[in-house]
Amino acid sequence: MDRNRIETLEKIFNKTVASNQIHECVLNVENTNGDFSYSNEYGDKSLNSPLIMASITKLFTTTCIIILQEQKRLSLDDKVSKYFDDSIMHGLHIYGGKEYSYDLTISDLLFQISGLPDEAEGSSNGVKEICLGEDLYITFSEYVERVKRQKPHFVPRTAQKAFYANINFDMLGKIIENVTNLPLEQVYKQMIFEPLGLSNTYLPICEKDFIPNMYYKDKAIHRPNIVMSSRASGGCITTACELMIFIKAFFTGKLFRRENFDKLSFYNKLQISKGPIYYGGGYMKIPLDGLTTLFMGKGELIGHSGSTGSFAFYFPDKDLFIVGDVNQISNPAFPIRLVIKLAMAIK
Repeated sequence: MDRNRIETLEKIFNKTVASNQIHECVLNVENTNGDFSYSNEYGDKSLNSPLIMASITKLFTTTCIIILQEQKRLSLDDKVSKYFDDSIMHGLHIYGGKEYSYDLTISDLLFQISGLPDEAEGSSNGVKEICLGEDLYITFSEYVERVKRQKPHFVPRTAQKAFYANINFDMLGKIIENVTNLPLEQVYKQMIFEPLGLSNTYLPICEKDFIPNMYYKDKAIHRPNIVMSSRASGGCITTACELMIFIKAFFTGKLFRRENFDKLSFYNKLQISKGPIYYGGGYMKIPLDGLTTLFMGKGELIGHSGSTGSFAFYFPDKDLFIVGDVNQISNPAFPIRLVIKLAMAIK
């Protein structure tokens, strides 16, 4: 069984790195107790190389929110306006001529059901503009102003509606700082990095903090200011080795009580541009029995991917954790397709 699995994973990995889109890649697959393990490396990326987590950082933010809830320092039902003044809240969510800004709750942000637009929606060239344009640091207030210039997509908590927007988690990060009276990097350290012994995982805050290059097609680009602007929604750096430690802890109850995790397991399908992805309380779900797999799969993947090519998922049906990085920002669907392919092929 293990030999067949390893041969299957090896075949898919080799086919992946043969793509002219991929210049470096790392893959790490393990079961819960660690008696099955497979890893492979390509280019300059190894198990211990720094990688940009991008939106996988949202799992760290989710962890801190749940821990603070367990400590009774906040509630998911809290109104967001409890933590922000009018300069942030006023005009944030106006839909159909009515203001819903002051109705937003922490839960709305965590489950991506606020209806808030993404700050990048006003960008005509999207990822290309971000990658090939100027590397600018954008403050939280500037992000909020960008969001206010866009139209929300629906009234908060509209049934069966979800819209993936980074501002939801940028706001959660600020709420964490408000509640703890600590900068986010310190909260991550106290609640996640130190308890799990993650010595090579960090939220960069200044020029001396190393931020690896990312690839846009064939071009290696360095965008430290954009990464440092992302913070709670996508700013962390880690390694494939430490990402495996974290994702196991997140899904096996080492960081917060299992019953609180179960309360996150209510999903809505994201906007059509996100393909087959559903969103729960701070993490993604990808069903394997739908149109994407021609209804040939079974079970689901839960976890998160990042726009830079990073991925961290759990496949409960086979008790396998799949983490890694293809480091390619021009095709955000690439890591999702890779993880689906791996899950579908594993026997």
